[in-house]
Amino acid sequence: MPFDVVIVGAGLVGASLAGALAGKGLEIAVVEPHPPVDRPEGWDARVYAISPGSAAFLHSCGMWPEDDARIGRVETMRVFGDDARSQLTFDAYEAGLRELAHIVESGSLQRTAWDRLAAAPGVTLFPGRRCERLDVAADGARLALDGDAVLETRLVVGADGARSWVRDAAGIGVEARPYHQMGVVANFATARPHRGVAWQWFRRDGILAWLPLPGDRMSMVWSTSEAHAAELTALGAGELAATVAAAGHDMLGALEVITPAQAFALRLARVAALVRPRVALVGDAAHNVHPLAGQGVNLGYRDARALAAVLLGRGPQTDCGDYALLRAYERARREDILATGLATDGLKHLFNNDSPLLAGLRNLGLACTDRLAPVKRLLVQHAVA
Repeated sequence: MPFDVVIVGAGLVGASLAGALAGKGLEIAVVEPHPPVDRPEGWDARVYAISPGSAAFLHSCGMWPEDDARIGRVETMRVFGDDARSQLTFDAYEAGLRELAHIVESGSLQRTAWDRLAAAPGVTLFPGRRCERLDVAADGARLALDGDAVLETRLVVGADGARSWVRDAAGIGVEARPYHQMGVVANFATARPHRGVAWQWFRRDGILAWLPLPGDRMSMVWSTSEAHAAELTALGAGELAATVAAAGHDMLGALEVITPAQAFALRLARVAALVRPRVALVGDAAHNVHPLAGQGVNLGYRDARALAAVLLGRGPQTDCGDYALLRAYERARREDILATGLATDGLKHLFNNDSPLLAGLRNLGLACTDRLAPVKRLLVQHAVA
């Protein structure tokens, strides 16, 4: 077999898996129909909250961006209920950490990962190519690409996003439920310094988060109804800045738009299985969760870490597509994926609900949790993994 592993999709998660396996005696192929372009001069509208555990993983893969001046750090997070009184605070220093998360631009992560793969030993890139057919046999798989190329491999990894071609070709079912919400993102200059604080407000019109960028800048993520998202994205720069500032109780003073608002659809998705013979799924191909806790990409990075550990820890007589080996990966990831999906979905429905009884309970729960140090420590430990 020419390849031990073929990874379809070189987004953040697929690229990190390839980086973790590179130079370890395996022949890796990476198929990516849309390789990243050069990063623009300005700021990306889309950013990710990268946990310390994921950051350490990316460092180990050589995929952490070198430009530290473009990376924000969350040292404190303040979460507010929708009664203007209840709140929950997480502090990195109380947890014995330097930061709770790194705020990193999407394009910076993508470009760094692609450049690393281009020079990685044992990695062959197939940029601009699309998959056309997948054939699985007992001893391996054949993946046909456009242009008549056929890749023979022991294992095919689907890292090709929420509408995964690999998942469909392998016959893995998915249960998807749209939230009928959009995530609206934009970046702003701020009149007052954020001091490394991230804010999140549970509001009747959705969930608003402000994430600290370097300098006096912040990135907004507003998970809201499709109608409200359309209104926000149609606003002029001045109106958008004033609306976002008011929604955040002017915590950072007057705002100025750096990047125009963009919106993306939100949904919950659960797959019937993470693996099939000679096939494994990671990242958005394996699960979609609500972004309210910023855990989506970190969940994917934990997939890549787990699959890399299983593949690199296999015995000398076991090939990378061995079904028992892949089942070990699935078992290792099942609890984390289920727990994160249930938690984010439950919080979304709890706070996007007009029931007076639930309103009292959710805000009481938020306030009580803030007083329970052991519970807060457990929440932080999971979030930073």
